[in-house]
Formats: sequence, C-alpha cells, structure tokens
Amino acid sequence: MRLPTESQLQQGIPIFLDQLIRTLKAEEAGQMVKSLAISGPADGSTLATSELADSATLHGGQLLALGYSVSQVVHDYGDLCQAVSDLALVLDVPFAVEEFRTLNRCLDNGIAEAVSEFTQQRDVLIANEQARELSVRIGFLAHELRNHLGTAGLAVAALKQGGMGMSGATGAVLDRSLVSLRTLIDRSLAEVRVEAGLTLQRSVFFVSNFIADLGYSASLEAALLRCILVVEDVAPLLQLNADKDLLLSAVGNLLQNAFKFGAPNGSVVLRAYASGERIRIEVEDDGSGLSPQAAGEMFLPFTQGGANKTGLGLGLSIAKRSVEANGGALSVESAPGHGCVFIIDLPRHAGSSATSAA
Repeated sequence: MRLPTESQLQQGIPIFLDQLIRTLKAEEAGQMVKSLAISGPADGSTLATSELADSATLHGGQLLALGYSVSQVVHDYGDLCQAVSDLALVLDVPFAVEEFRTLNRCLDNGIAEAVSEFTQQRDVLIANEQARELSVRIGFLAHELRNHLGTAGLAVAALKQGGMGMSGATGAVLDRSLVSLRTLIDRSLAEVRVEAGLTLQRSVFFVSNFIADLGYSASLEAALLRCILVVEDVAPLLQLNADKDLLLSAVGNLLQNAFKFGAPNGSVVLRAYASGERIRIEVEDDGSGLSPQAAGEMFLPFTQGGANKTGLGLGLSIAKRSVEANGGALSVESAPGHGCVFIIDLPRHAGSSATSAA
C-alpha cells in the first residue's frame, strides 16, 4: 500500500470535519438550505449537489489509488464516528440528539459517495485489465494460426513447383500444419471454457526426432527467405517429457524470428544437447545482435525490436509462455554485432538418463 500524499490527506477526513462543523453551525442558525448544500439530505436523493458528495467522491477514488479495500473505505469514516463519540465522552460534553443525527447523516452520505466512486473506478480498472488480457489472447491465437497457415502454404507451393506427390515428406509437412491448426483451435476453445490457460498434454519423446521434424519444416521457410538452416546432430537417447505441440510452437517461433532478423542470406543453427539433468535447445543466428535493453524487452507482448515490422510482435512472448508451461525457461544471449542465441532450458526426462547410463 502506497503512502498518501499531502493533497490526498487533505481531501479525506480534514475536509469532512470542516464540512461537518459548517453543517452543524448552519443548522444551529436555522439555515437548513445552506446545511443541505454542504452535506446533502438524509435520503441521499440529491447527493451530487452537495460539497460533501464531491469531496467524498474524490476521496473514494484516492483510496483506491492508494491500494485500500472497500471495507477500509467504510472503516475510514466509521473510525471518525467512534473518535467523535469517545472525545465527547472524555470531555464530558453534551451530545444533543439532533447533532448526533447530523453526524450520522454526514457519515452516511460520505460513505455512500466514497464507496460508490471506489467501486465504479475499481470496476473500470478490472474491465480494462480483462480487455487487455483478451486482446493478448486473441493476438496469440491469430499469430499461431498465421504461422501454421504459412507453413501449409509453403508446403503447397513446394508441391506445385516440384510436381511431388502428397505421400512424400512435403505432404507430411502439410498434414502436420493442418493438424496443428486443428489442435490450436481445440485448445483455444478449451482455454475459453476453463479460463486457466492451456492444459498440458505431456508425452515422452526423443529429442532427436523432435529436432528432425522441426528442421525439415523450417527448411522450407529458410529456402524461401534465402537463409541457410544448419541442424546439428542430436544424441539419440535424449528424451523429454513435455507437451510436444507447445514446444514445437515455441521452437518454431524462435526459428521464424531468426530467419526474420538474422543476417541477409545468413545462417541459422538449430541444436539440442544435454547439460547435466537439463536439456538445452538453442536457435542461433548471425544477425546484428541486441543491446542489453532490447534483450531485456525481447519477450514482452507486441514488441518488435528490428527493422522488419511484419507480424504482431507476439512470437517470442508466445514461445516464453509455452516453454514455461513445460517447466522450462527461455533466455537470450547476445551482443551488438554478434548475433543472438535463444536458449530453451528444460528438465531432462529421467528415463533418458537411465538409458544413457545403461
């Protein structure tokens, strides 16, 4: 909770006490119209026309900004009532019934306006946050759909140009893209239903097969963009227990990012290897690299750090979420002029360690 500023303090209890005092003086002098103009009527029908309503409205918004809860807003005024009653008792000052009614009327009006403004502003903040989250989710979905459609389009173009049959490797890439599209739509619908993110579909698979599948599908895009894709050999016994589709999406986004921002006609390296009880999957390009600030902001949604502004700037953010959902971490190592290495660090499946030892 943040500490209030001097201005915020002045808009709270001090100004309320001043309005209460002036209300009591006006009623003592028989000036009921003036009293109502200061603190409003007891039924709350025209609170917006009173001084107390205006200041209480401002105070309620300030308490929300300071991090208070709605119950604390109510107690803010309730404590004042208790303090006034205790002070009258300690000083042995008579507390007339009409004065007590006036105090309660001012407190009721103040609480009503402060809580009303507090709740209204809080609802606006919640609605804005929900709208922002929805926009990000829609952006994720659109980005992934476009990626899979792009791969399918490349496969179709290759089939047309080469006169190849659908039963070959290129046809298999097209099949995988269409299956991925269906899976993505199914998962997006599931996320809407449960509002708790994607449900992991874990399975144990060999990293070498995983990298081989990625390498083949990525080679189509590399050829189209005149890049060289180098896929390094992977130890055959390494295994992961993870959601394969999410990881395919994550590494695929990293490869697309490398093709997009790497050096013109440059090379991109895809590798995977064991590091103790972890497995690292790396995508390395020979582009211009990143400054420390750009590297720190790289995984924020809707961020595009290079000159190429095509796309939504969501690829790396999606990759990070996919990796973290599998219990891993995504990082980048880079220096200006020396390219980038994006590193996915995942827990190694225990069975691969035992198999390697055997």
